[in-house]
Amino acid sequence: MRGERAREGARGRERAREGGEGGEGGEGGEGEEGARGRRGRRGRERAQEGGEGREDVMAEPSSRPIQTQDKIIEQNGKNRAVSPASKQTAPMHEVSVTDELTIPKLFIHKAHEYADKVALREKEFGIWRPTTWREYFERVRALALGFHALGLRRGDKVALIGDNRPEGLFCEMAALCVGAVVVWIYQEALLDEVEYIVNHADARFLIAEGQEEVDKGLQILPHAPQLEKIIWDDPKGMRHYTQPSLMPVNEVERRGNELQIAEPDLFNELVGQGQGSDIALLFYTSGTTSKPKGALLSHRNLLKMGQNLMRVDPYYSSDDFVSFLPFAWIGEQMMSLSCGLQAGFTINFPEEPETVMHDLRAIAPHTMFSSARLYEQMARSLQVKYADSTRLKRALYQWAVGLGGEIADKKFAHAKTPPLLRVQGWLADKLVLRALRDQLGLTRIRNAYTGGSFMSPDHFRFFHAIGVNLKQIYGQTEISGISVLHRSDDINPETVGLPLPETELQISPEGEILARSPAVFEGYYKDPEATRKTLHEGWLHSGDTGFLDDRGHLVFFDRSKDIMLLSDARKFSPVYIESRLKFSPYIKDVWIIGDQKPFVTAVLCIDYNVVGRWAESRGIAYTSYPELSQQAPVYELIEKDIRRVNQRLPESARVRRFVNLFKEFDADDAELTRTRKLRRAFLHDRYSAIVVALYADANSVQIDTVITYEGGQAAHIQTALRIQDVVR
Repeated sequence: MRGERAREGARGRERAREGGEGGEGGEGGEGEEGARGRRGRRGRERAQEGGEGREDVMAEPSSRPIQTQDKIIEQNGKNRAVSPASKQTAPMHEVSVTDELTIPKLFIHKAHEYADKVALREKEFGIWRPTTWREYFERVRALALGFHALGLRRGDKVALIGDNRPEGLFCEMAALCVGAVVVWIYQEALLDEVEYIVNHADARFLIAEGQEEVDKGLQILPHAPQLEKIIWDDPKGMRHYTQPSLMPVNEVERRGNELQIAEPDLFNELVGQGQGSDIALLFYTSGTTSKPKGALLSHRNLLKMGQNLMRVDPYYSSDDFVSFLPFAWIGEQMMSLSCGLQAGFTINFPEEPETVMHDLRAIAPHTMFSSARLYEQMARSLQVKYADSTRLKRALYQWAVGLGGEIADKKFAHAKTPPLLRVQGWLADKLVLRALRDQLGLTRIRNAYTGGSFMSPDHFRFFHAIGVNLKQIYGQTEISGISVLHRSDDINPETVGLPLPETELQISPEGEILARSPAVFEGYYKDPEATRKTLHEGWLHSGDTGFLDDRGHLVFFDRSKDIMLLSDARKFSPVYIESRLKFSPYIKDVWIIGDQKPFVTAVLCIDYNVVGRWAESRGIAYTSYPELSQQAPVYELIEKDIRRVNQRLPESARVRRFVNLFKEFDADDAELTRTRKLRRAFLHDRYSAIVVALYADANSVQIDTVITYEGGQAAHIQTALRIQDVVR
């Protein structure tokens, strides 16, 4: 079963997104065969994500009353906001984003400006290997001319699939230099997903990292008539691949270098033809309810988003950034491509997805962007280490984090911190909190961002308590990543912040969040009807519900289609409850059910490592995820955390019954999007028997379903799940 077997490939990459800490022993790859070792290949399903856990590991959340968000549809405050004028001052050395500026033109400028400065750094075989801006430029020029020699022309589509690595950026930038449109695909995408995107995008070239990705390309080739070339860069396992459609990336570079000698002005001519309005990226949305849609983002869209983000939080050429989120996620493109070019900071690539946390600690970046899952896992790892430490260390931890929480609350409330508390906080930082940040690789962090999913105020407060300047962002692919962001001097854990410069927000009479800015996309590829529904007179209709508070902050409630109508007619967000429950180190995922139901119920996925170590410490025997999840003591452990969250929720929103699922939710089973969002409609259909049993008098439910492995193989599962009432 998936819950008990070692998960190949995708699990390593998933841990990289979620912050799971991998063992260091995997460094070094699987062999050379004339080139670097295979990156990101075949991680273990259950890497050590934080070690053991005990019942008392949850750090106490804030004692402040929680806003229950039951006023969402009433316009609680304003219904329109713009960025504060004081925040729109352009920083020194800001790039001027003109109609003619493109990402390749900016790239050439930066390559000449920085020349021998390190642009990229990748860890191979335990050694960090740098690439200077000069070398970066030479690789990109050779690849761009090689693509041109192979027939790639302006407006053509190039699909890319693979782990985060310098070669991925080289090929992306090279395609943009030719004038092509780049289409990123998640590396762990199943065959039908790859086939759909390649065909829908009309991709002529597929740039694949290595054997696994090449195999996917070859399997879809008969069904993708427009796909001409599959280009790969990792030779591991490729010795006997002789298909005419295949070509190694070094052959592309060889042809490009020959063309550079023959036509030395061609590269500059190709780049010079570009305009800011040209489409740069065709980005496919997560598709929580249907097939993903292709969002068209121009060079100007991406550059303006990066420019306005850096007007709020400047980045510097001396900064370090660690690239570990998939390039197919707009957040990674936002940082690595748009902001990375404009600021000129160094982008660092971990050796393996399993070693992200170790490599993050080695680099200690100045800025970081990730989904809430990574921060949740970071908090979980510290909670577990706290539980395994000595009594003295636990006392110091509680004292220091408690003081940090008091200071954070003062900051959130815009209240003055008393001198004595400041001194105590300074001492706590020296003795404990700095060491905690070091454990997470955040000793030099100036700004840490979370987006893509809701983060509970408990997690948010925890990071500010240990001294991490964590900020919530709000945005979507259709606005090039970000439209709303916390300011360092104006952070409220219940909101997602204020609009970026040049960005307007408006709340419709129905409570929908609307946005307008130069970063709003050009429309959906091949879908004019969806474009008309989403874009009206320059306003982007997000499909999200929220409101603006009295300070102009945006309060994000949920996707409009996901809002629950509770038994007392109260409108409530399931994500709000889910994020609260995930502050427990024992709970990895939650699906809250309650829309137009007599009460709220939950389907939970335990954290196998943490709960497993907890069970072992108490002599509870188990052999697999399904067996562990159904143990009576485990149900009691989970119920304790549910009761704790229930105490801080309105009566009608409290979880009354729950079930522990026999496995984790998985994107390969279509239960999650590739950005790890719940596909609620699919879950409701797939687990309809569980939903029915939760609202009946049953104390168990029989499951008969099929799960899918990454390679496409399916397995039939039959098992019984226990249902438990939550004691009031």
